[in-house]
Amino acid sequence: MMFAGFTSAYIVKSNQAGWEAVQVPKIFYLSTALIVLSSISIFLAQKAMAAREMARYRLLISVTAVLGLAFVATQFIGFSELWASKITFKDSVAGSFFYIITGVHALHVVGGIIALVVLFLRAYNTKTKFYSTAPVETAGLYWHFVDLLWIYLFAFFLLVS
Repeated sequence: MMFAGFTSAYIVKSNQAGWEAVQVPKIFYLSTALIVLSSISIFLAQKAMAAREMARYRLLISVTAVLGLAFVATQFIGFSELWASKITFKDSVAGSFFYIITGVHALHVVGGIIALVVLFLRAYNTKTKFYSTAPVETAGLYWHFVDLLWIYLFAFFLLVS
């Protein structure tokens, strides 16, 4: 609901004089593909864990973690490009909205990355034999939420810019 409020406020403010929409950096197309692929890989990791195929699970949770970190890296590159183009909090109202909306999403991504790193570390811990699927299912559900939220935001900014 918070993101619906943010995007609604963006639309309302965009009708004011002097509004200059933010052009989405091209690298965000790549970051979108990366997060979608990570959502697929965590889904497959869940299936592997449920089947107790631990070697496959380890591989897939590793792939998910790498894709999640690659998403973060491409986002950082995109934000750096925007900042270099003088789209800052001070110089652009639309930029301020863009940074706040995507920044709150980034906080959610950080939570997901922490969960992925924990799953990754647990997957390679040979001292414990823990086969509960609940942590993977919970992290997967959260990661799918972060993925769908990014797709919504990405599509939103493409449509309004």
